[in-house]
Amino acid sequence: MLVGFCCLPSAPARGAGSGRGIGIAVEFNDHPLCAYVARDRGWFEKAGLRLRSYESYVTGMALAAALARGDIQAAYVCLVPAINVYANAEVPIKIICGTHRYGYGLVVNPEKIKKVRDLMNPGIRIGCVREGGSVDLVLHKVMEGYGLDKESILKKVQRMNPPAQLLAIKTGRLDAAFLPEQWATMAEDSGFKMLLTARDVWPGMQGSVLVVKEDFIEKHPDLVKALLKVTLYATDWAGKHPGEAAKILARQLSIAGDKIFPAKLARITSKFEITPETLLCSMGRLEYTNAIDPGTVQEVIRFMTKMGYLRHEFRARDILRLSPHP
Repeated sequence: MLVGFCCLPSAPARGAGSGRGIGIAVEFNDHPLCAYVARDRGWFEKAGLRLRSYESYVTGMALAAALARGDIQAAYVCLVPAINVYANAEVPIKIICGTHRYGYGLVVNPEKIKKVRDLMNPGIRIGCVREGGSVDLVLHKVMEGYGLDKESILKKVQRMNPPAQLLAIKTGRLDAAFLPEQWATMAEDSGFKMLLTARDVWPGMQGSVLVVKEDFIEKHPDLVKALLKVTLYATDWAGKHPGEAAKILARQLSIAGDKIFPAKLARITSKFEITPETLLCSMGRLEYTNAIDPGTVQEVIRFMTKMGYLRHEFRARDILRLSPHP
């Protein structure tokens, strides 16, 4: 692809975004680093984007469900739930750029698990997010790539959201966990070891993307252009200033922690301290880039279809609306 860095746009001289605010949703993790940085620095407003709402969701699947609402026009969300909401819920969205590659890992209790095949050992307790999520696809890639017995492994898997998995790790109720970043790195702070990352099992795996509702693209192309420019600028800035970006992200996640959706999880997430040091380590495991390879998107669609998460395979270009330059 496709898009490259460009200067942060200034707000139009008159009536910037007047009466045309935008609702944005993000995941509660370091995947949408660019969005958290842009919000902290006031770059959305500087570009003329009036934020009607800015909501944080604990998982991409929960965020995807919110996309069906009329008050959310754009979202920074993992590719897999974006495909789900487009193909299964038939929510008309387009992917206009990426935010990162990779961002998922397998962490284990090193006293019980030394190698991947130890997951097969009797009594091993495995955590993973619900079926059809990005981390679930990584779980299936690991089973395929390492020749693990699928039926045996899936019987061991306990489906939990990332905060619940981390709490289970801290209380000795899991021996292994498939998690998105930054939760996987946070598990290391509890004595677990990173055994695999998405880089090991799925080279080039697309992480999160920026999606926008089709009707908003048609009605407000200027605002979409501004949103894209802010995203590119913030991604580039964070790449050049990772330490400062980690501090900003820690501050923003702390603010969002007791206000995330679903609201019932706020009580759990507010208990965790997410430090800039942990975030900086986690961010190093992601490749922050706005580029997207359509062939990789097609590969994800094909794998989801094979797993039965999509009724039929569709063309990646149907969900992509990438431009060479905003």
